[in-house]
Amino acid sequence: MKIALAQLNYHIGNFESNLKQMSEAIQEAKSEGADLICFSELCTCGYPPRDFLEFRDFIQRSMKVIQELCNLSEDIAIIVGSPTVNPEIEGKDLHNSAFFLFEKKVHHVAHKALLPNYDIFDEYRYFEPARSFKTLEFKGKKIALTVCEDIWNLGNNNPMYTICPLDEMMEEGFDMIFNLSASPFDYIHASDRLEVIRANVNKYKVPLFYVNNYGAHTEIIFDGGSVVMSPDGSIYDELPYFERALKIYDLDDVVRGRVEQQQTKHSIELIYRALILGIRDYFKKMGFQRAILGLSGGIDSALTAVLAVHALGKENVKGLLMPSEYSSSGSITDAEALANNLGIDYEIIAIKDIQNKYLETLSPFFKDKPQDVTEENLQARIRGMLLMAFSNKFGYILLNTTNKSEMAVGYGTLYGDLCGGIAVLADVYKTQVYELAAFINRDETIIPINSIQKPPSAELRPGQRDSDSLPDYSILDPILFEYIEKRQGPSDLEAKGFEQNLVNRILKLVNRAEFKRHQSPPVLRISTKAFGQGRRLPIEAKYLY
Repeated sequence: MKIALAQLNYHIGNFESNLKQMSEAIQEAKSEGADLICFSELCTCGYPPRDFLEFRDFIQRSMKVIQELCNLSEDIAIIVGSPTVNPEIEGKDLHNSAFFLFEKKVHHVAHKALLPNYDIFDEYRYFEPARSFKTLEFKGKKIALTVCEDIWNLGNNNPMYTICPLDEMMEEGFDMIFNLSASPFDYIHASDRLEVIRANVNKYKVPLFYVNNYGAHTEIIFDGGSVVMSPDGSIYDELPYFERALKIYDLDDVVRGRVEQQQTKHSIELIYRALILGIRDYFKKMGFQRAILGLSGGIDSALTAVLAVHALGKENVKGLLMPSEYSSSGSITDAEALANNLGIDYEIIAIKDIQNKYLETLSPFFKDKPQDVTEENLQARIRGMLLMAFSNKFGYILLNTTNKSEMAVGYGTLYGDLCGGIAVLADVYKTQVYELAAFINRDETIIPINSIQKPPSAELRPGQRDSDSLPDYSILDPILFEYIEKRQGPSDLEAKGFEQNLVNRILKLVNRAEFKRHQSPPVLRISTKAFGQGRRLPIEAKYLY
């Protein structure tokens, strides 16, 4: 038996495009003699569809894609994921299902049993879990169909679930496992996936064909990396990350196994590629083409500009340099050097006169009050207004350059440097920003060395440095990581050796900044716990301050 895996980039609600991609893959697989082709989870409609699932028309159009694919299954079997209507009176209205199509018929439908309801996932909001489990037969082989999370409760050891679908099918026996997945990227998840797949293969002693999609849907990025694993637990093949792939495997070869094939998973390179895909797909799927961003001469804006150029092309990226009276001459020359290195167009608009006009206008109301953060924030908001003016007039989408460390502690100005269409670095800690800059400069100097080496500063007052308001990022980031990603509270952090007053100060900053994050752009997710839909905290809570 020849089996094709199709790793494609779907678009939520774009049924025509999704069908076209799958149809082309089917024809390609047929031309290479495949007997069966497998696609990923909910690929008829794209994942995650969220509340679109509440629209009857959305489900009907998903099923129309199934019907069209059924017509293509005359001489090739097709495994495809789609939402389906639950015919039972009790329970939720829908199932998350895997279809087996052959000879222009629906031969089998398997429903997902384990519905994740944590972090970015909320499938139990929409779907009814499977209650019964059956294998299917094709060309003399028994197949166990599973959907994504269904293989993540091996031996029923996951406390979130009470059933293991593959255990339920063991009585019938099966010769191979297919898993249709929509597994989002984070920089440690690829390794976790392989461990779970290998654990399943080691238990059931059959080959496992794991099909993931790739592509980005606003915050959520999918990395692909589909896997074929032999019964001996060796990786027979692993499809590439962050790109389309279609590959055909001879089942007998997979069963025999071979020397393990596995891609290198350097986290910084994966983050770099994920961010590029996140930017590219956000623009493509929204119908945008050109980006604009403020270039300050600092490392965050420099890194964002590089990622944007790699995602969209230098001709589609514009920089705006907006020096104030507090900007150093080095900041301007560093920003110009970066723009020249990248070959992007840029403009320089000094904001001193605009700022003075604001201050003159506000003077009768501010009277003799001393200058404070108000005047600093005015500069950030002037810059935001100028960037948005260019965005409106010329059709640019503004890229937000705030990093995760700043976003965490509220070190940013609402309606100023926190504005934008998408937050590129807001799930990347400052220390990771430096690692990414080093990765980009590994062969040649693209980001000016001075942008990397100079002390970080917002340059909103004379001699200002980030360290005036915050601990050094080498101290700050580990505490933020333990609190945000690991959910470690004050006593936990103190037990790990962090100083009590510092912990209390930082956690207070994080929690008090929640109102800013609720008004900030969506964040490209590359970690296990990003700001946005996967981290839901109340704004006005008293906890920790």
